[in-house]
Amino acid sequence: MSQEDLAAQDITQAANDAWHRDMPGDSPADNGHGGSHDHLPLWQKPLHHVKAGTLDANTGQTKGMKRFEALSRKHGGTEKIWLGENHVGPQMKSGDHHHGEAETGIYIVSGHPEFVFLQDGEERRIETGPGDYIFVPPYVPHREENPHSQPAVVVLARSTQEGIVVNLPSLDTPVEIPPDGNAFPADESACD
Repeated sequence: MSQEDLAAQDITQAANDAWHRDMPGDSPADNGHGGSHDHLPLWQKPLHHVKAGTLDANTGQTKGMKRFEALSRKHGGTEKIWLGENHVGPQMKSGDHHHGEAETGIYIVSGHPEFVFLQDGEERRIETGPGDYIFVPPYVPHREENPHSQPAVVVLARSTQEGIVVNLPSLDTPVEIPPDGNAFPADESACD
């Protein structure tokens, strides 16, 4: 067998051994490590593929929209990022919220969602469309609105491994930022 044939065989075997959450059971290549690839050197870990339509709705939620988790520690074994989608229906508004210590990048896939936040005590609104990007700094209260007749879908990327969501009663709710980086409203009962 030629070197090229051996290399092709190795690539095919690696593809067959790659773990995918949609496939039942452990990978034959994990050698009893329970589906984990933690024992492998970084440069030998497999890629992780999340198929369209298989995102997990079991993540932090805010009224008026629906978040779906795609990549996280639980889905794909990420260590430093969280990636998912957010859907806001026509004529809907989300509740006010922030994402703790996470920096959040947002890419507008479809629709024209609007992002509302306070600046100098006044509500400010950013109107968006497909292809636009938004950056939400850590701890900044905001909400998403979709005053249009078409649903809005965005991709969310967070700098923390988990999808942090802290729901608030209003945009002007004081947010405490403790030394450990976990922020909650000054009066936690305000979120009930």
